[in-house]
Amino acid sequence: MVPSSTSAECAMTQLTRRSTLQFAGASLVAATVPAAASASEDGWTAVETPIDSTLHDVTYTATNAHAVAEGGTVLERTAAGWEVVLQGGPTGNGNDLYGVDVTDGGERLWIVGASGAIGEYDVTTGNLVDRSAPNDYTANFNDIAVTGPAGDADVYVADDSGSIHYSFQNGEEGTWEYVVPGSGSGLKAIEFFDDRAGHAIDTNGRVYATDDGVTWNPIGIEDADSTFYGLDSDAADDVTVSGGNASIFEYDGSQWVPESLGDADLFDVETGGDEGYTVGSGGVIFELDGGEWTLNQTPVGENLTAVADGPTAIAVGSGGTVLER
Repeated sequence: MVPSSTSAECAMTQLTRRSTLQFAGASLVAATVPAAASASEDGWTAVETPIDSTLHDVTYTATNAHAVAEGGTVLERTAAGWEVVLQGGPTGNGNDLYGVDVTDGGERLWIVGASGAIGEYDVTTGNLVDRSAPNDYTANFNDIAVTGPAGDADVYVADDSGSIHYSFQNGEEGTWEYVVPGSGSGLKAIEFFDDRAGHAIDTNGRVYATDDGVTWNPIGIEDADSTFYGLDSDAADDVTVSGGNASIFEYDGSQWVPESLGDADLFDVETGGDEGYTVGSGGVIFELDGGEWTLNQTPVGENLTAVADGPTAIAVGSGGTVLER
């Protein structure tokens, strides 16, 4: 789960998928990946990876960029290229992994996936703690949001059955509760911009907001006529949703402003101020620059599932695809 417009100090204390990138930037500039396959006129380069399965999410941590994939695989971007650092997922059963987020400072990478898989991975030591199946719940977990420091985080997990599972004690056994904010439609994405404030989207065209981590209220989107896939939560009055038919919806705290960029499904979106990216089917990448979305040319036709920005922008997708810019 693009740098926000907050200051570097704010980024150090609240590392979401966007603000983590500001923190990691200085240490990651040298971590270039030489295994380039091809490049496009817009600067996106396809790089080699050691897998050919779908990568579902990507983020920066305190050390390097990490991505999660089918089969419980976690990849790390190193100076030598992308390398497998975990196999089999938190349970060792090979459950597909769908979502990631990091704690403040980026030391812990939290991962979620199929059959209730939840893991807490220390990127500095390589230690993995299995937090799977909270309260014996084994639905597919689509996305995760964490806030707070390593070892003392608030954890929120969105599942296929419309529930948000949360723990205010670092996911320890016996500390999990859950809430169903809507009608039970699957929740595709969840993201927080403050300790207990954030948003979630479901497959029924609804966006939900919370300011206490427990109570969720719908804030739209009426007559969206689009399946929602991607979510970027930067503030209570700064939310972006991406969806089918190349739909983008931007929220300013009072109303949603829709925009159609074409006909591709847009599976993820990351913005910070008036800059960012959204990625989707057929290798599509749109870049937000100065508040305007424009199509980037890319060297691949595979579906792109997630994007993260930083010293290097990274998009991941099917067939082990990784694009860098």
